[in-house]
Amino acid sequence: MKLLACNSNPSLASQIAKNLGISLIDAEVKKFADKEIFVEIKENVRGEDIFIVQSTSSPTNDNIMELLIATDALRRASARRITAVIPYFGYARQDRKTSSRTPISAKLIANIITSAGADRVLTIDLHAGQIQGFFDIPLDNLYAAPVFVKDIKQNFKLDEVVVVSPDVGGLVRARAIASKIGAELAIVDKRRPKAGVSEVMNIIGDVEGKNCIIVDDMVDSGGTLCNAADALISKGATSVSAYITHGILSGQAHEKITNSKLKNLVITNSIEPTKETLSSPNIKIIDISDLLAKAINNISLEASVSTLFD
Repeated sequence: MKLLACNSNPSLASQIAKNLGISLIDAEVKKFADKEIFVEIKENVRGEDIFIVQSTSSPTNDNIMELLIATDALRRASARRITAVIPYFGYARQDRKTSSRTPISAKLIANIITSAGADRVLTIDLHAGQIQGFFDIPLDNLYAAPVFVKDIKQNFKLDEVVVVSPDVGGLVRARAIASKIGAELAIVDKRRPKAGVSEVMNIIGDVEGKNCIIVDDMVDSGGTLCNAADALISKGATSVSAYITHGILSGQAHEKITNSKLKNLVITNSIEPTKETLSSPNIKIIDISDLLAKAINNISLEASVSTLFD
């Protein structure tokens, strides 16, 4: 087993390697002056089981190209098996046609990764479960829920907690965590007039006098999250916290979250934290390198990955 780190999240790759007790592959992943991406593998990988760690977060297209070119380089270097470890899978929100003459970009990205030579994919909390079916190669979708549940148990009185899904689509994810901690469930009823804009309509469930925990797979601009926090407080919630797997946090997200009614936002390091994220007073980062390392080890040993969640 060998691990290759591209440039999207080198700190996570290094921590995974440390947990596995191995060194990262000696490789160069760089850009030429005209921004073309170049990858050179500087050690023998013939017949090896290789894992490429690369989140396809911003700059999304550059990071995708790094993954594809690294995969091609390893395939041409006669690696036995190549697994793309994509903690955050970009373009996942484009998983269906939302109107006439629009693409299904998640399917396109799946096709490209497969064509580049990847033999399997490992990711965490896909935005939409059907993306697994977009791949014609094996895909393991891990869940951050066990890491979140552990943190929630350490920081909350469970009899005072209500788990909140920010929309109907995230209900399964929220219910899984609610069942693990024995908490009640609530749902934010919202509508989205256009992409990137959400409007809270109603709260389904009793949140009065409760510490609400919003659970979701990603936070981008932060608008939905902050609107949901406002709505929950207006319905009598004592406090509102959020556990979100992927902290995209683009645009003015940090400012919105800092000035919102959120007590705290807990995210994982599936995306490399920015300086703004690290310095934000109410954002906490949870490490998922141990979960990924265990999954990588099981895949390499041809052992079960699902046992990690039993």
